[in-house]
Amino acid sequence: MLRLRLATPALVTLLLLQVITMVVMFGWYHHHLPTNTSAPSQGKVHVLLLSSWRSGSSFLGQVFSQHPDVFYLMEPAWHVWMTLRTAGKRELRMAVRDTLHQVLKCDLSVMDSYLPLQPNVSQVFMWSQSRALCSPPACSLTPRNTFSNETDCKKHCDAQGLGGAEEACRSYSHVVLKEVRIFELESLYPLLRDPALDLRIVHLVRDPRAVWRSREQSALALTKDNAVVLEQGGGELKGVEVQARVMQEVCRSHVRLHETALLKPPDFLRGRYKMVRYEDVVRDPQGQIKDIYQFTGLEITQRLQEWIYRITHGKGKGTKKEAFQITSRNAEDVSRAWRTTLSFDKVRRIQEVCKGAMSLLGYHPVNSDKEQRKLDLDVLSPREPYQFSWLPSKQSNKG
Repeated sequence: MLRLRLATPALVTLLLLQVITMVVMFGWYHHHLPTNTSAPSQGKVHVLLLSSWRSGSSFLGQVFSQHPDVFYLMEPAWHVWMTLRTAGKRELRMAVRDTLHQVLKCDLSVMDSYLPLQPNVSQVFMWSQSRALCSPPACSLTPRNTFSNETDCKKHCDAQGLGGAEEACRSYSHVVLKEVRIFELESLYPLLRDPALDLRIVHLVRDPRAVWRSREQSALALTKDNAVVLEQGGGELKGVEVQARVMQEVCRSHVRLHETALLKPPDFLRGRYKMVRYEDVVRDPQGQIKDIYQFTGLEITQRLQEWIYRITHGKGKGTKKEAFQITSRNAEDVSRAWRTTLSFDKVRRIQEVCKGAMSLLGYHPVNSDKEQRKLDLDVLSPREPYQFSWLPSKQSNKG
């Protein structure tokens, strides 16, 4: 009995201590809980289509935009770069990240810093490329299950303020943003950790030689972006060397993105990254796009299949006037046009600065002008396991 009397106060004291500890810990946890945990994704899917300039991302963006379940915007970070372009790409990473974060949540007030007071929708970069901004509730012009017409959208769907765009964004199951101004995945980690986002990343790459050829056709339109990419350090460079330096940065970024996602990725990134080669898409558009849709939780419809066929099997070849427009063209012919239009000297230079990325992504080099123009020589290899790691820049600059 004596032991029972001694044990009972001790047991009560222990229980009290446990209760106090639980209360303190709950209070600490509640205080430190991220504020965004109160807004779970509720089944909404968020997609970042990451690529680089002139890599077919406008085409793949339209594959998303024309889907009836998708709210799509093209390159919101364009506003950040054009407003703050005296900085370099490294300094703008966080501003770009924060802009994408809020837009994915359908909060377009983040654009206030980059747009005039009381802006019109037409002041959002390439807004008419978004079918959702031409459809209810943003605009009554285009029913959701039909394809938008950019010319008609410009005429009838401009509106003051971004309230209608926000309302439209909230009404779709998928929010897709296309972006060419992300050079590494680490700055996106807060988005991937945010429980309010169900984020998937589609990383589109293209043969650097084809990218070079397309960049030459759109050189003037890319001048300001080039300056940001080169961190304001390329002012003394001209012509081909500007192209080479920018392409080197672009190729390194593809390697960094791919390495980060496949070599010991953090847990929150696993299963949320998909790399896509443009050449694979144009060779098998129906199969590849169906696979991309599946990764992002979308279903392909018969109407979309017919549209995809038309847009990839037209007679157009692509011109300077179409630099940022999507037209019906023979996509496979366009993808290999570099083989007959670029000089071998330029091809050799691209292969030098993008050697590592080409090896990793499965693009074979050509060793002569004759090989380059031999169109039955396939320069695209099947996807292979990872086998390349980019050398640090201080080593790659030697010699």
